[in-house]
Parts: sequence; C-alpha cells; structure tokens
Amino acid sequence: MGRQWLHAKRLVAGLKKGRATGKLVREISIAAKLGGADPDANARLTAAIEKARKESVAREVIERAIKKGAGTGDEKLVMEHVVYEGYAPHKVPVIVEVLTDNVNRSAPEIRVLFKKGQLGTAGSNKFLFDHVGLVEAHHPDANMDREAAAIEAGANEVEALAPEQNDDIPEGTAGARFICDRTAVHAVSQWLLQNGWTVVTSEPGYLAKTHPDLTEAQRAEVGEFLQSLDDHDDVHRIWAAVR
Repeated sequence: MGRQWLHAKRLVAGLKKGRATGKLVREISIAAKLGGADPDANARLTAAIEKARKESVAREVIERAIKKGAGTGDEKLVMEHVVYEGYAPHKVPVIVEVLTDNVNRSAPEIRVLFKKGQLGTAGSNKFLFDHVGLVEAHHPDANMDREAAAIEAGANEVEALAPEQNDDIPEGTAGARFICDRTAVHAVSQWLLQNGWTVVTSEPGYLAKTHPDLTEAQRAEVGEFLQSLDDHDDVHRIWAAVR
C-alpha cells in the first residue's frame, strides 16, 4: 500500500533487502502503537507481521518491534508522523508520509530530494487526493465475487488487484483493493479475515482523483524520482498520481 507507482509498471528495481526489512519492522511498531499489541484485534498489525514473515524477518525481531510499539518492552517508540506534499516530474502530485525521531533532520533532507529530482517540487496538493481507508487482500477462490464481499465487509468500493500490481497477491487468487472510510479499516479487515481472505495491507491512505497522461519515458522519470524518495530511511509511504 502506498506503492502502487512501484508495483503497477515495474519502473524501478526492488528496495534493498536491509532497508526493506527495517521499514517492515518499523511498520510493525507503528501498527502496535496505533492499534495495540494483539494481532487479533489489530488488522494493520496482522498484515505487517505477515509481510515481515514473508521476508523471513526473525520471530524475535518481530516480537521486539511489537513490544517497542506497544510500550511494553525496554525500548519505547518515539516517532513523529509528518506529511509532505509536492510534485514529481511532469507535475505528478505526490504525498510523502514520513516517520521520524528527528524532524529537524528529516525535513531538510526531504526538501533536498525534491530539489534534486528533475522538475520535482514541493507544494500543496492534498486537495487532489481522497483520504480513505485501504484494505488489500486475496482469496484462494479466483472466482470470488469481489463486489459482494465489499458490500458484506462494509467497503465503499472495490477494485481487482493483480499480482503485477502488488507482489503480495499470489497467482491464481482473487486479489482486491477495498476502499472504505478511514474509520472502517479495522471492521472491513476483520470481516475479510473471518471469511477466508488474507489481508496484506490495512491502513489509511491517499488515492489520486485524477492521473496525468504520461509517456513511457516520462513514467520512467517519475519512477526514478519516487524511488529516490522511497530510499530515504524515514519515508514510510508514498502516494502518487501514477497508474
């Protein structure tokens, strides 16, 4: 979630494993901080744990991250959530979510990345996005009626989600992105989990209202710029108006 730009067109290479693992562990801590340490009562935490296990993150690392986020371990999670708005090359709107323990360090570094990106600029653009709840999941029955599931789960909309759009969707399954109110993310996730779905993403997010028309060359430039942002250790999610 927040990486449709990365999965949809395969514009850039995958993240380095060490950095990716660090972000997975941090997501576990954030999920535990926001929703508690019990995965059964915290769909976002469940999804984060499953992703970490898929990447072979050690059990003790996962447990330590949960305790850190929930404040029950020796370490306490001290993170500030900051949202930056701007534009990628070719005027593509971008929202960058940052989790940092030092805003005074992160803010100028993010600004530098925008300046380095060819035609990348900072600037207000939240009005170009809908702030929604996003739940991405898959069901073993490839013929599953996604719309019926969305209605039952309480989602507002549903989109088919293929493996090439999200690496967490296995081949031969019914992949779907359920769009709901931000306050309904947990309820939608719980219904899906209780009805045979595997939830891989469960969080608030931003969906672009419109998408600029880009050539393949322009799309590649946008992808390189977004990758430079995503490589920053403090960047948690990137939402961009790229199909």
